Amino acid sequence: MVNAKTFSLRTEDVSRSWYLIDAADAPMGRVATQIARLLIGKSKPTYTPHVDDGDYVVVINAAKTVVTGDKETGKIYYRHSGYPGGISDATVKEVREKNPERLIESAVKGMIPKNKLASGRMGRLRVFAGEEHTHTAQTPTKVEIK
Repeated sequence: MVNAKTFSLRTEDVSRSWYLIDAADAPMGRVATQIARLLIGKSKPTYTPHVDDGDYVVVINAAKTVVTGDKETGKIYYRHSGYPGGISDATVKEVREKNPERLIESAVKGMIPKNKLASGRMGRLRVFAGEEHTHTAQTPTKVEIK
């Protein structure tokens, strides 16, 4: 029998790539799972659970993403100011008009594991409401949503 050793990635050996995802006319959940998979680094053969091996993800056309069913008016986003009685809510339609990037960010945040690596992973997510983005110098690889 061969003495096979378990591979464990070290933090200094992490290499990151840039990916571009076009969210236009794609279901929000389908887009969010693809983004979360890239941010965590689960698709890499070097995936190690305790090391943040994920990549950078740039999302464009966040305002044109699609939600299915009655979620446009039925799904409600809550936030709290921290003061008594300071809760406020907004539907998907209202959030899309005011801050469409928040739709993708909150969907991805819910799919990222809640641990010490979560804030670093979310920090590598760049969401833009329109077609233009500021990361053309990084030459991101385009990822198709299936």
